[in-house]
Amino acid sequence: MTAKKGRPHRHAELYKALHEGHLSAAPFALRITRHSDVPPPVLVIKERRARDGDEGDARTGHLQDRGRLHGDSLRRLLPVVRAIASRARNENDVPLEVDAFLSEEGMRTQRTLVLDEEAGAKLGIIFKLQERMSDLDRSELLSRRVATFSREEAVYWFSRITHYGPVANRWAVSGLRVMLCGQGKGPDAEVDSMLIKLRARQ
Repeated sequence: MTAKKGRPHRHAELYKALHEGHLSAAPFALRITRHSDVPPPVLVIKERRARDGDEGDARTGHLQDRGRLHGDSLRRLLPVVRAIASRARNENDVPLEVDAFLSEEGMRTQRTLVLDEEAGAKLGIIFKLQERMSDLDRSELLSRRVATFSREEAVYWFSRITHYGPVANRWAVSGLRVMLCGQGKGPDAEVDSMLIKLRARQ
């Protein structure tokens, strides 16, 4: 897509300057894409992992899907996703401006965007925990609480829900979900109260 007078569109300029050619060293990535089973757009979080299943290595690893966001959940959680993505920076401490691509216009084009460790881990937790959740209030609550994690907290909890085998990962997902947004059994005034406070603060 090009802008008037033949100038490249801002998204194309940003992508070329900050993302294109840099994915090979990225610990995480955010893919804006389409899937045949759900309406577009779809956001997919990817983590770099070594091919033998050990810790990710920017030199030898490859990107693996860790969760996706779409539909009503995407629309509800997008402000939180944007806020987290807006703080991502590259190895030279330059803002990656990922949030610029998370607009209606920006999500019309399929792209894979660089994320740093903190943003990637936080989005990975959110995308994983909101899977199969139908209560959007609880989804938003857990997302806003994850957004308040420090980098160390985010990396720790992300590892607990992804790196310990199917059974341990599943238990960790269930436990962390309860810790962040409760049991999820019907309407909960405490969820509403916590959401109001977090929305005002973030």
